[in-house]
Order: sequence, then C-alpha cells, then structure tokens
Amino acid sequence: MSRELTYIAAIAEAVNDEMTRDETVLYFGQNIATTENDPFLAAFGSDRVRVTPISETAEIGIGVGAAMAGYRPVVELYMAEFMLVAMDQVVNEAPRMHTMSGGRVKVPLVLKAGYGFTAGWAGQHTGSIYGMFLGVPGLKVVLPATPADAKGLLTTAIRDDNPVLYLQHYLLTLETGDVPEGEYAVPFGVAAVSRPGSDVTIVATGWTVHRALAAAARLADEGISAEVIDPRTVNPLDRDTILSSVAKTGRLVLVDQATRHSSVAAVIASEVSEYGFEYLRAPIKHVTALDTTIAYSQPMEAYVVPDEDKIVGAVRQVLALEVAT
Repeated sequence: MSRELTYIAAIAEAVNDEMTRDETVLYFGQNIATTENDPFLAAFGSDRVRVTPISETAEIGIGVGAAMAGYRPVVELYMAEFMLVAMDQVVNEAPRMHTMSGGRVKVPLVLKAGYGFTAGWAGQHTGSIYGMFLGVPGLKVVLPATPADAKGLLTTAIRDDNPVLYLQHYLLTLETGDVPEGEYAVPFGVAAVSRPGSDVTIVATGWTVHRALAAAARLADEGISAEVIDPRTVNPLDRDTILSSVAKTGRLVLVDQATRHSSVAAVIASEVSEYGFEYLRAPIKHVTALDTTIAYSQPMEAYVVPDEDKIVGAVRQVLALEVAT
C-alpha cells in the first residue's frame, strides 16, 4: 500500500519509523527540538532528541562518538556547507575508523543536510558539494530524487553500519509522490530507470532528474526516445545499469547541478569511457553548473545552473555529432 506524501514528510516518516523500531537511533542538530512542541521530542524524549550548540564540529563530533559507542545518530545539519566547518570529523575520522580498527569499530552515522540551488540564497548556501566526498573511502553518498526514495534511502542509511552522507535537495522539499506505507528500504548502489528509451541515455541526479524527465517528454514529441537514469546513490555508484543503457542507446548526456569539475557527471563520464567506450556512437555531453559561484541574482543563477532547455540542446547535439562523424 502507498499514499501520496511530500518529499519532506517522507523523510520525517523514515526517521520516525526507525526511531520507533530501534531505540539506539538518535536525532539531533541545531534546528531539532527547539521547542517543547517538537513532535520528535514529544514522541521520543530528550534522551534521544536534542538541539545542539551552533557548532558543526561539536554536533558531528558528538555523532561520531555516539556511533562508535553503539548508537545510530542522525545529525540534522540543515545545509551541506555546514559540514565544511567540520571536515576532519566528516572525512578523516568517521569514514576511516572501521578500516583503521581492523573492522572492530562501526560508525553507523547519518549526516543529513540540504543542498542545491534556490533563487536568492547566493553563493554560500546553494552549493552541490557532494563531489568532494565521492572519493572518501568508507563514506556513502545518497541523493534521493523522489519522496519514495527519500524515505527508502534514509531507512537504509540509518541501518547502515558505517557513515552515510544523506543529501536532500531544497527545491524538492514540497514535491509529492506515492510513498509505501510501513517499513520500506531502498538498497544502495541500485539505480532507477526513471524513463525507458532507446536513442540516448540521460543520467541525472537529485532535482535534475525531474528536469531530465521533462526534457525527455519534449524530445519524444520530436521522435527522440531518451532513457533517464537516476543513480540514487553516487557512492556506491551503479555502473552496470548505466553501461547497460549506453550499450543500448550509444549516446550519453550527463546532468548534474554541481560545477563541471567537481561533479558526479565527471566520475560517470570517466567510468563509461573506461568500461563502455566501445558502446559510444558520439562523444559524451555534460550539462552541469558552470564553474562559478552561484549569484544572488535570479537571472544570473538561471544562466549558471542546468535546466530543461540545456538538456534538450545537449541531446540534440549528441545526435548531430554522430551524423557529423
């Protein structure tokens, strides 16, 4: 059974369900339990739900320590950029403990944060900075694009025995969709084929999945069949599903809201070039944010970030490039 929920409500449901199921799950952060009327505080009490000081080093450090002590903390960071203040804990401590202890120490920690662009938030609060975490051994990175995946991937993240970076896009907050009732977990490393197609593969993440689907609908009116793939997790990355699609279509367009040289798109392009070069009938095309800081001005922001028109243009280009060669 499923029913329609918003993206943000599906996330809250996953946290609530896991806290109900497992008493070792904790939930805290700078904007958690700020009043006595907070529903999580009322349901689970101040031993498990707490507001933290305005100190990312403190709240993430507390999370790492609690995880090592046998709890499963979910740290609400609100904005992904806040992790930059505590990079030692995020990159150098939490992900390495399991290996450095010979597998004896587990760090079941979820770092939950918003990311992406939204008009008027300017440079320091509109980043898509997940690219800098993709190469950190031991740290999984999750980018849900739908309410169902928002619930299912967070459930899996909380149950994982090592740290997970769970990133929710600001502009998806009030998007609605069917979400399964009760226990629901989506496995890591399994991409979703959001729309089947035969002429070109479009791989998109997070908010850009919806832009890719809209572009694919427009392209269908031109007789172009685009297959849209949502990796859902970018570490681990489901390379096999992407390669299988490219083997069928022969063309690849990569859509990512991160800047080109710190994007998931760059990693996927490298993987396909190494493991699926023989499938390509045209060069790979990137549709990413430009390599610049997001401006406060909405028209300037729109110029920098990916959109539906840019995706349509990129697909037309890879089809034309094949003809030209």
